[in-house]
Amino acid sequence: MAERSHAPDQSDTGAAPNSRAETAAHLRHLLETEGEAIHTQTSVSNYRRAQAYDETDNLDALRTEARAIKEDAIDRLPELIETVREAVEANGGTVYVADDAADANAYVADVVEDRAGVDDPEAATRGEEGEAGDSDGNRPSVVKSKSMTTEEIDLNDALEAAGIDVTETDLGEWVLQVADDTPSHIVGPAMHLTREEIADLFVEHFDPDVEFDTPETLTKFARDHLGEHIQDADVGITGANFVAADSGTIALVTNEGNARKCAVTPDTHVAIAGVEKLIPSVRDLEPFVDLIAKSATGQPLSQYVTMLSPPTDSPTVDFESPDEPLGGDDGTAAANRDREFHLVLLDNGRTDMREDDQLRETLYCIRCGACSNSCANFQSVGGHGFGGETYSGGIATGWEAGVHGRDSAAEFNDLCTGCTRCVDACPVKIDIPWINTVVRDRVNRDDDPEAYDFLVDGLTPDDEPDGFDLGKRFFGNIATVTKLGSATAPLSNWLGDTELVRSLLERTLGIDRRRDLPTFERQSLVDWFAARGGERESRRRAAAADLEEQTAELDREVVLYPDIYTNYVDTDRGKAAVRTLEALGVPVSVPDLPESGRAPLSQGMVATADRQASRVYAALAEDLDAGRDVVVIEPSDLAAFQREYERFLPERSFERLRDNSYEICEFIFGLLENGADRDALSTGDGDGDGDGDGNRSIAYHSHCQQRTLDLEAPTTTLLERCGYAPRTSSVECCGMAGSFGYKREYYEVSMDVGDRLAREFDHGGTDLVVASGTSCGDQLEALLERDVPHPIEVLAPNSAV
Repeated sequence: MAERSHAPDQSDTGAAPNSRAETAAHLRHLLETEGEAIHTQTSVSNYRRAQAYDETDNLDALRTEARAIKEDAIDRLPELIETVREAVEANGGTVYVADDAADANAYVADVVEDRAGVDDPEAATRGEEGEAGDSDGNRPSVVKSKSMTTEEIDLNDALEAAGIDVTETDLGEWVLQVADDTPSHIVGPAMHLTREEIADLFVEHFDPDVEFDTPETLTKFARDHLGEHIQDADVGITGANFVAADSGTIALVTNEGNARKCAVTPDTHVAIAGVEKLIPSVRDLEPFVDLIAKSATGQPLSQYVTMLSPPTDSPTVDFESPDEPLGGDDGTAAANRDREFHLVLLDNGRTDMREDDQLRETLYCIRCGACSNSCANFQSVGGHGFGGETYSGGIATGWEAGVHGRDSAAEFNDLCTGCTRCVDACPVKIDIPWINTVVRDRVNRDDDPEAYDFLVDGLTPDDEPDGFDLGKRFFGNIATVTKLGSATAPLSNWLGDTELVRSLLERTLGIDRRRDLPTFERQSLVDWFAARGGERESRRRAAAADLEEQTAELDREVVLYPDIYTNYVDTDRGKAAVRTLEALGVPVSVPDLPESGRAPLSQGMVATADRQASRVYAALAEDLDAGRDVVVIEPSDLAAFQREYERFLPERSFERLRDNSYEICEFIFGLLENGADRDALSTGDGDGDGDGDGNRSIAYHSHCQQRTLDLEAPTTTLLERCGYAPRTSSVECCGMAGSFGYKREYYEVSMDVGDRLAREFDHGGTDLVVASGTSCGDQLEALLERDVPHPIEVLAPNSAV
């Protein structure tokens, strides 16, 4: 098997990358060695999850119910710990609440040594002749089922250091144990390995008599090998997907039967679970059992749903005497009253997370891995790039910050671009992007001062502390940068293309020199609108529009929000929006409004984003009072208005802005639905009836946050209504994601994600590609080497004034 190193440039220490160049090399290595396998597996899981979700009529109700149960459980956590203690002890078991990893590991080691009859635990550290063991010199043995919680506390290493043999019985975990590798995914730990690589590993390690030419031969070999360990083990260790406090019932949800074998075959069962796995009662299990398989693997139900209230009454099997009656001569379980059960509830930072208003939501996680599967960047590099000491994927930031500390989360946090695709995937509706943003903000404030801080002193009117990461400060204040670029154009554009400037930007701000920079317009959209006659001229044009075909009077007025890209770079899409609204009889104003806060928010600059939200609302309050609609072209800014501002504004203010703000194509579609004349717009070739017959083909990529807001459908329907036959992308993300694609350390990842989208659109042979988002259009233009306009530019009337 080819050697795999998760940190190829940091010797053998496993140390995290500590520079942009090292990070880039690390991610490039993962793209080359693990990316294809990860993408294949996550794509299948994504497809199946989407299908399973679509076929679930009550999906939203299930998700809402599951979240409510978790909220209640975390709120009542101290009470539930005492409830489950009473229930387990009444059943004959023991509950131990471990403060941290060392506490949990020591307790489990003591249980194993006691059950194995080890008289001298310290003998575990002696050589082969004096190893810990029973009177016959046999080492204690443990079999384990898959458990991320035991990965978190490094239980295997701790037990092996105590002279205890440990065997993983989940196929993926066992493969990693043999390979001395680490999980790349919460659910599919060996997802990064191909079948051929696993076969090579087994041949190298076991020298078997069989050929591993099919998945079945691999599985049979593993089953036979692991079965022997299970039947001989002193102790079985499992995790727990859920623990019902009222009865002490452990729920194990798996696709392999080894978890229940580990629980009932040895006469001692230890279940290790984070305290957050507690739910009030068995009745509360129903939505979780329904959701976890759908979200994790896209199955209607997992292969095995095991519910135990241990110690179980089932007798252990005497494998030496298979013909003897179970449980003694009378066939009862009387001879098995010495069965033991230990429930180890792990804190390890969870109590502090519970008290942290921003991290608390992490504890609602049911460890399904859907956030990882839905993440375009994870699909490229897997958990060895997008993960910390234990956890991977979007939710990993919260877990790593909570149980391992901020430094662990800092290693991969910037791989989350805040695209929000994981929000739709999460079965308990965790706002994972917000958790990532909060942790990013805290990591930023821990950073050492930058040597080049003086370079942006005049360009950073933010609320962040001195010494803040220079690149993040630059992108977080991009509104100031673009305004300056526009004011000095075309000189700024010329300078931006020079080798000297690109080298300086790469060295100081980490902007990859291979990425094309935006071209600034000297006249901003706001200035163009004012020079054109402003709101008065817009009212005249709207009133003069040919409205004879209108079937209803459209008594609407619009404030077009001039996002920084539309205002200073791609003014054409702003002009197209103005002309389109006026052609439909709707007057427009384009005031000079503050940046939305989306840019600083993406960099983890929460205080600055908070300030910007207040400034935007204050600037729009009078228009909202007057009943005007706020129309937005850039979906990420609309997402700020309709999602993130809930964190920053008073409830009533947020609701007013949320309920009166619209994406441009959504708004145009609404006008047509209410009687506006479609013929006022530019339409595709053909009859224009929207049935796809003879209509012009168009490839449309919807912005990720637009999809989260359920706004892809209005755009595609609008295109159909206007005589186009839109083909949408199955690839969820363009990979550019605002500033992400500009950064040197992430350039290759960005291009890898974008290439999937480009191949899909290029393959169709269509001559027209449109995209809703700024980053999406830029990425596609770079990859396809042609113009990629916003849909509104295609639909706008032909007049260029």
